Amino acid sequence: MHRAWFVAVVAFVTIIGAAGFASLPGLLIEPLHREFNWSRGTIGFAVSVNLALYGLTAPFAAALMDRFGIRRVVACALTVIAVGSALTVTMTEAWQLVLFWGVLVGLGSGSMALAFAATVTNRWFVARRGLVTGILTAAGASGQLVFLPLLAWLMKDHGWRPASITVALAALVVVPFVWLLLRDHPADVGLAPYGSPDFVPKPPPVPGAARRAVTVLFSAARTGPFWLLAGTFAICGASTNGLVKTHFVPAAHDHGMPVTAAAGLLAVIGVFDIIGTIASGWFTDRFEPRRLLAVYYALRGISLLFLPILLAPTVNTPMLFFIVFYGLDWVATVPPTIALCREYFGADSAIVFGWVLASHQVGAALVAFLGGLARDVFGSYSVVWYASGALCAAAALMALIIRRPTVKQRTA
Repeated sequence: MHRAWFVAVVAFVTIIGAAGFASLPGLLIEPLHREFNWSRGTIGFAVSVNLALYGLTAPFAAALMDRFGIRRVVACALTVIAVGSALTVTMTEAWQLVLFWGVLVGLGSGSMALAFAATVTNRWFVARRGLVTGILTAAGASGQLVFLPLLAWLMKDHGWRPASITVALAALVVVPFVWLLLRDHPADVGLAPYGSPDFVPKPPPVPGAARRAVTVLFSAARTGPFWLLAGTFAICGASTNGLVKTHFVPAAHDHGMPVTAAAGLLAVIGVFDIIGTIASGWFTDRFEPRRLLAVYYALRGISLLFLPILLAPTVNTPMLFFIVFYGLDWVATVPPTIALCREYFGADSAIVFGWVLASHQVGAALVAFLGGLARDVFGSYSVVWYASGALCAAAALMALIIRRPTVKQRTA
């Protein structure tokens, strides 16, 4: 077996370790509201800071990986996540929630974002890139699947602080695993990338990581496809991390569903997310990425329009159908989006995807905040579900009008 597959496994496990904290926001809203009497809008703001920094850090992290190597950046990021998560148990004021949960964990998790998956895929694979991208993207869902039931049980029986410590320990445990087993480039072990007949020398470190990240942004921003990809991915973030991951549990609880049951449904979404994302990677290797994106966004929008009438005190059959359907589509958009970045932007595609991911997280941050605010104002999440469904329809149309790259763009 080619060493690239072992690197992919290490990256998969690493992303799982970092994904634990992403499972907490929806679970913590009610406990923090009860204990500190913070409004859902205030808690949603802390979540929005976390989500925004998660995205805005990604392109700089991708550039730092070119400068200092994958291992160093990822090990530091996991340590920052662990520190931020552990410090949340000491907080007494809302600004501390924003600092520990929003800033520290946002910066750490942003360095572990999908730009990391794109960097590993670009360096280690020539063949099966779509499939590997789908597998690494599914790692986040696997982390959700592993942590959500455990964290929900801990919070029910022992409170939210042990759950936060558990996440910190999970991120910290992965650090030596990364340092010992992850390698920056196939040339480090004397191999060609998987699927390439030719040996590829390891490129020299690229200085000026921050400057390069900004330069790549300015260059990409002069193209139409960048803005269309950024716009569709912003809606992707708004309709997943910002909406369902953050507000599904409290919305279900509003309708009388126990928190543990709602968390269990999110975990089931994670199961089908793994299936859907890996399948999407396989489809991306074989079908037109633009059409795949249009189909994914259209189906997601339809499912969200039905959700308000499905929420009930108990888990019914229509709700299970929604969970399966929505789960298959959760992050299926990632492999075709990365493929399109690679088509247009070549060697800079990981950094460009980092900026596209930043738009994803800005969209998620806005809806995480506005969703909590809408709940405070209207007493219901219904208007947020309907608005997100309409946005997904717009994203489907945007995906269809992305032009195919010219020969010059392909070879740039």
